[in-house]
Amino acid sequence: MNSKILVTGATGNVGREVVNSLQENGINCRIGVRNPTKMTCQFGDKVEVIAFDFLLPDTFDNAFAGIEKLFLVRPPQLSNIDHDIAPAIHHAIKSGVKHIVFLSLQGVESARITPHYKIERLIKTLDVDYTFLRAGFFMQNLNTTHKAEIRDEHIIAVPVGNAKTSFIDVRDIGAVGAKTLIDNEHYNKSYTLTGSEALTYDTVAEILSEVLGHQIHYTRPNPLSFFFRMRQHGHDVGYAFVVTALYTATRFGNAEPISGDVQNILMREPITFQQFVEDHKDYWISSL
Repeated sequence: MNSKILVTGATGNVGREVVNSLQENGINCRIGVRNPTKMTCQFGDKVEVIAFDFLLPDTFDNAFAGIEKLFLVRPPQLSNIDHDIAPAIHHAIKSGVKHIVFLSLQGVESARITPHYKIERLIKTLDVDYTFLRAGFFMQNLNTTHKAEIRDEHIIAVPVGNAKTSFIDVRDIGAVGAKTLIDNEHYNKSYTLTGSEALTYDTVAEILSEVLGHQIHYTRPNPLSFFFRMRQHGHDVGYAFVVTALYTATRFGNAEPISGDVQNILMREPITFQQFVEDHKDYWISSL
């Protein structure tokens, strides 16, 4: 198998959808994961699975051998960019990677505290073409990160107040990611990826309530109580701080703007939040 695209983060929502979209377009790829044995059967025999860990330089040579394009996802637990991420990026370019598609954040330009800003800044200083996918809040956060509280407590507890969020389905991010890896017209461009509507969390709760058939309440926690709730649920201080900061920025309207980039690239409308909830309702009913 002669794979020229390496996808990191394939165990997560976005990376998985990038691989699926590449396969739908008839493109083989390699996925780099910490534990290849768990992934061998997930995508079929047209995907090459190889050991890769940002913190283990011994895995870099095999992972990047023959690779020309890299889909880069920062593992959420890694925030020291110089120590945790930069060595792999430098090795990738040294090994022949010519184009990096990086999953970044909506509004990252004004969010200098985030690791994503630092990764974008690093990539721009290097001899490599790039595409930055500055994604809004994932709809799938609600059936992963917030699944238990919605399913078990019938609440949504995020510190956003009355602000609106232009959620995006990760299936759309995956489709855009695949297109930017396949088509060379996206070199050295930055795209903001959002849905076609901006919703308050009150509206999110209303749609969930309608589809699930029981009331979901938006509790409107303040940032401090949200931070301590994350700590109580076992998240480390660094991760809890970054997530709280992102939601606090959303509280001030940073996640409200709607972009047409998804429609322009995919030549179709983004998936709506209503459709997302209908497609995933079993997650909030069962223990999926």
